[in-house]
Amino acid sequence: MIKHVVMWKLSDQAEGNSKAANMGLVKEKLLGLKQFISEIESMEVGVNINGSEAAFDMVLITTHVDLEALARYINHPAHMEAAAFIGKVVSERKVVDFEYA
Repeated sequence: MIKHVVMWKLSDQAEGNSKAANMGLVKEKLLGLKQFISEIESMEVGVNINGSEAAFDMVLITTHVDLEALARYINHPAHMEAAAFIGKVVSERKVVDFEYA
């Protein structure tokens, strides 16, 4: 199994919206992917509650049966559409993919 973890810091203003509004839109777009992409075994989207300067604003955690399923998820048109919007509203992105039993 593969776990895919992505963290974002969002811009204060982007696409005509506040950070809070964009966090809501990002969460909605990501959670909507599950119905279109069968390669998603599980999905969590979290909004940060930690006030630390080191904290990111949001996190996505998905699981996939293997690297090929992860690649199909990443290249799926629905994911590409969500990622295009997210790319416009984030200021920083980090990702980790790892194998687990």
